[in-house]
Amino acid sequence: MDLTVVAIPGFFASMGYEAWWLDRRAKTEGPSPVDYERNDTLASLAMGTGSLFIPLVTKKLAQNAAVGSSKWAKPLLGFAGAAAITAVVADAIGRSYDQKAGQLPQQAFTTSESEDNLGSADQSAPAADQTADLPNRRWARRAKKIAGNSVVAGIAAGGLVAASTWAAQTSAQKLFKKRLLPDLGNGPLALGAAILGWDFVYYWNHRFMHETRFMWAIHVVHHSSEKYNLSTALRQTWADSLGLFVPYGLLSLLGIRPELIETSRQINLIYQYWIHTDAIRSIGPLEEVLNTASHHRVHHGKNKQYLDRNHGSILIIWDRLFGTFEREDEPVIYGLTTNIDTFNPLRIAAHEHDQIRKDVAAADNWHDRLSYVFRGPGWAYSQHRGVPGGEDSPIESTAVFATTA
Repeated sequence: MDLTVVAIPGFFASMGYEAWWLDRRAKTEGPSPVDYERNDTLASLAMGTGSLFIPLVTKKLAQNAAVGSSKWAKPLLGFAGAAAITAVVADAIGRSYDQKAGQLPQQAFTTSESEDNLGSADQSAPAADQTADLPNRRWARRAKKIAGNSVVAGIAAGGLVAASTWAAQTSAQKLFKKRLLPDLGNGPLALGAAILGWDFVYYWNHRFMHETRFMWAIHVVHHSSEKYNLSTALRQTWADSLGLFVPYGLLSLLGIRPELIETSRQINLIYQYWIHTDAIRSIGPLEEVLNTASHHRVHHGKNKQYLDRNHGSILIIWDRLFGTFEREDEPVIYGLTTNIDTFNPLRIAAHEHDQIRKDVAAADNWHDRLSYVFRGPGWAYSQHRGVPGGEDSPIESTAVFATTA
């Protein structure tokens, strides 16, 4: 029995009550960024519905790309290698044509001549040189385009194999057979250990999803709404199978049964539902220990002081221990630092992956190509602003660079 499925009627009932309560408040206090808006709510519900079914298909497909358990892995790795070689060759060709192009438009007059005594025929010489230069520049652009697209294809193929293999090799079922501690059974202590362990691993996965761009592309879906109400909790990703996560299966090495790990996932997900609201301002002293609506409002804020804070799920103690805690202070502005301005579920689901593709294809060197994928989103944001060298500061990591759908 999946507890999250059992909880669905409660989800809809509570959203209905919250919408009614917010509507009443808006009539006396005016509208707010947390009020329900039809298109936004429908988009969140569509993402939530998709997150129940689409991963079932993508996970099955991804299993076919895992090394050692499918026939797809070797062809995909071969394709990735061929794409990398193609990119290297195309880069070399592009540089060669760049050099040729750079040699052509030299000075149009000799050093003994001065600009003052050049005739009209001499002044037309640079234009002729530039015209002769065009084919080289055209071939250089073509070679760079081939190189960029080859890198995109290679990273996509290799990344799929890596993610699939990692998930297969670190599954709870597989690691439980190699457990380091005795089987803890199904009692309350074992369940408590599973919930605590899941919470700890979740903190790090959630943090990494904000600090590594290819992981952020998976998680950005949840931050894409400019509203903040219970429907936002349902705005979930469809692309978990593309991530390289700290494996929850590690808990099995400690003797925790896989079924308890799955139950912990469900409990964790249900707990996080209620914190997506503005109706609950504080729960008193428990604010110091638990992740609450107040703490999670901070997490969804795009205010500079709130970016990449409060990654916990049930407990907030991990943020306090590891330096990512921020208390709610100034009014929260919700959404992304650059909002995507769309309610199209397909665009919401894929916009950041699509922008990574564009960034990698447009880059002209391997450092930037790999950085657009593996460094923090803040680094990519700095490149878009034209900041030399960029930065990896988490302060910029909730930036999105997608075009408007």
